[in-house]
Amino acid sequence: MKKGIYAFLLLASLAVFGFWWLGQENEKVKHSAQATEKKQIVASGYVVYDLLRSIGGDKIAVTQLVPPGTEPHHFEPTPGTIIRISEADLLVYVSAELEPWVKEILKGLADVPSLAAGPVYEGEDPHVWISPYGALAMAKEIEKALVTLDPQNKAYYRKNLKKFEKEIEQLHQDFKQGLSACQTKEMVHVGHLAFGALARDYHLNFHALTGTSHQSEHSVKKMAALVKMIKNQKVSAVFTEELLAPDLAQMVSAETGVQILPLYTIQGVSKTDFEQGKTYQDFMRQNLENLQKGLVCQTL
Repeated sequence: MKKGIYAFLLLASLAVFGFWWLGQENEKVKHSAQATEKKQIVASGYVVYDLLRSIGGDKIAVTQLVPPGTEPHHFEPTPGTIIRISEADLLVYVSAELEPWVKEILKGLADVPSLAAGPVYEGEDPHVWISPYGALAMAKEIEKALVTLDPQNKAYYRKNLKKFEKEIEQLHQDFKQGLSACQTKEMVHVGHLAFGALARDYHLNFHALTGTSHQSEHSVKKMAALVKMIKNQKVSAVFTEELLAPDLAQMVSAETGVQILPLYTIQGVSKTDFEQGKTYQDFMRQNLENLQKGLVCQTL
């Protein structure tokens, strides 16, 4: 009799365990299905990667093509790059001017939806996001694309855009006030032409040693003219970039005695900054802080 009871209890325990195990497996399948439901977005570089995170939130899965710590102007697509793009629901990049390699890839992947988020720019400098309102224009384009791709989450994307818009408005006001009373307006950048929009919007005189990419030539004559201008205008600092070799800035500093301060283009970021998840706003506030130091601005 006792053996029968024990057998019954054993079978009951096994049945309970079986139901629990099946429940756990069903939950795994459910979570896996939810994960795969997320739209798979590929971002060319960090600036669009972060804007996608801000607008898409937990409704999308976003990956970045240019590896952290890599200078984006030197990025060369690999077969793996093409595979990642071909499997995506959407590719987001800045523009064909800044990322000509995207255009070549899309010739062979015509069925992959893509978005050039960068607004039309005027002049030589296509780095439109360096001005807060330029980043906002890009965020609006990204929101439109996500709504088209995933209309059931339209309200969610719109809400995130509104939040981002408020943050950008505050950032703009902070730049406007923070750069309104400075000892000098001469913004000398020993790097490529990436801060023209920022200088324009906050009434700074921008001087860059090279052109729109790091591959532009910097002649001895141009270097000499820059050194002369720094001395004549009594500039107290020169600015350089996060992933740019320090040689040129150090050379200018040695000739003029000025300090060197970093500015962030946010196209490519260090591995540490990537892992810490720094946002567009974080980098821009660091830029503001260093501009205030370098231009000797009063805090109002």
